[in-house]
Amino acid sequence: MVATDDPYNGWTYNGEYPGPEIRAVEGERVRVTVENDLPEETTIHWHGMVLDGDNAMDGVPGVTQAAIEPGEEFVYEFDAEPAGTHWYHSHVGLQLDRELLGPLIIEERDPHIEYDTDETLILDEYLPTEPRVDTSSGNGGGMGGMGGMGGGGFPDAPPAEGTLINGRLPEEPATIDVEEGDQIRLRLINAAAAATYEIGIDDHELTVTHTDGPAVEPVPVDTLEIGPGERYDVVVEARSPGTWPIRIWPVDESTSAGRALLDYDQSDGDGTEGTIGSRQLQLSDLNAIDSLDAYSGEPDRTIDLTLSGGMMGGDGDEWTIDGQAYPDTDPISIKEDEHVRFRMVNRSPVRHPMHLHGHHFAVGNALKDTVIVPGHMGEITIDFVAENPGAWFFHCHHLYHMETGMAREVPYEQ
Repeated sequence: MVATDDPYNGWTYNGEYPGPEIRAVEGERVRVTVENDLPEETTIHWHGMVLDGDNAMDGVPGVTQAAIEPGEEFVYEFDAEPAGTHWYHSHVGLQLDRELLGPLIIEERDPHIEYDTDETLILDEYLPTEPRVDTSSGNGGGMGGMGGMGGGGFPDAPPAEGTLINGRLPEEPATIDVEEGDQIRLRLINAAAAATYEIGIDDHELTVTHTDGPAVEPVPVDTLEIGPGERYDVVVEARSPGTWPIRIWPVDESTSAGRALLDYDQSDGDGTEGTIGSRQLQLSDLNAIDSLDAYSGEPDRTIDLTLSGGMMGGDGDEWTIDGQAYPDTDPISIKEDEHVRFRMVNRSPVRHPMHLHGHHFAVGNALKDTVIVPGHMGEITIDFVAENPGAWFFHCHHLYHMETGMAREVPYEQ
């Protein structure tokens, strides 16, 4: 599991961390039987799956299903749609930060890009202790607010002790073997409970081709930021023989960086140090391949949402949407076939990666299911079409923000 000499007592799927890859072809039917051998109840959420007609498979306890009790089993069944890089994880309490997560890859029937090899990199924090909420009241004995920077008054994650790539610390890094001339498709999944990461590869360009599953017009960059729950696919052209570091460093966090290796067959195995350019991906760089016509024009329903928490509004140990902390919240009710717009304003100093279950939404010129709302009065507007009836969940994918209130239910009106 984790490459370290220290004992590490996590929870796993099938004894693996990350959990076993589930791979299907677009449109296939997927069936997964979950046997709960944990000492507490659990569920699995299929992050990125639309689950059209299968709302009961979404894995949100108390919303779409009763939690799976210890010693019980549950069968999840759903269509593999949409294509792209997705993942699965527990949706109960802080279990995600116990390493209950894994990749869910849905292969396109007609890719818009060409590549020779296909590799997945799962980014995560190394938390060798039991997860707990650090709060302004001192519960958990943590470092306070803004990613360990001492803001105070904000419920937060406990301080991580490193950055993992495919379950490995930098001392024994994961290695991707390539041949000169290859086009490598890297599927990047931020499975961290709290950290936003920046990624770059020494002396190599990243061509971004997908975000949260849907395809975008290829855009070359040197680095990109990826928040909790987000996914990006990039194509890397192997044209610089050597053994190069793939660098993952936390943004606004005090945790040490992670590292994997891009190792050419022609290399002698000695590590090579290079440079990373300054072109960082911006949301405005992303242009969807699929038509966004359904999201254009004035919406049928516009909902303004204020994200805040701590001393910025509400209880000091809560994160809120419009001053309400889940589960003591009003639902955001919508009607089938409506064009719905969420306008989010972030009154807190920290970013919030907001995730909508069961739908992709238009943000800028891209289709996504998770988007970072910047801190300090940052604003993001998303548009979606209510074409998937059921009871869905909308929440911050910073696990500790969600656990302390930043969530809402989004039911369709009957």
